[in-house]
Amino acid sequence: QVKLVESGGGMVQAGGSLRLSCAASGLTISTSTMGWFRQAPGKEREFVATIRWSDGNTYYADSVKGRFTMSRDNAKNTVHLRMNSLKTEDTAVYYCGVGRYGGTYYTESGYLHWGQGTQVTVSS
Repeated sequence: QVKLVESGGGMVQAGGSLRLSCAASGLTISTSTMGWFRQAPGKEREFVATIRWSDGNTYYADSVKGRFTMSRDNAKNTVHLRMNSLKTEDTAVYYCGVGRYGGTYYTESGYLHWGQGTQVTVSS
């Protein structure tokens, strides 16, 4: 019943910005921990950012700290990932996930549901 739909991906030059969105149905994001992961070709899916349901605190991978900002819009039941100062190494498919109760926020196993992903390509 839970469905996540990512959007906002595209192609951008290095130094540019993109805003990803994840529209959720079948759950209320304000009572769910949400996360963003990404996967580049030939690499494992890696943690990017998360927002904790209990207090709204956000946590980021070291590689994106200071450049990416995760937020939630409870009225629209949507989470966002604002990506600034994009680098070529940010190129990947970005996925939105719903956290498991008691799960580990920075690992894939900590999440129960996933969206289809949206492609982000950063050119030099």
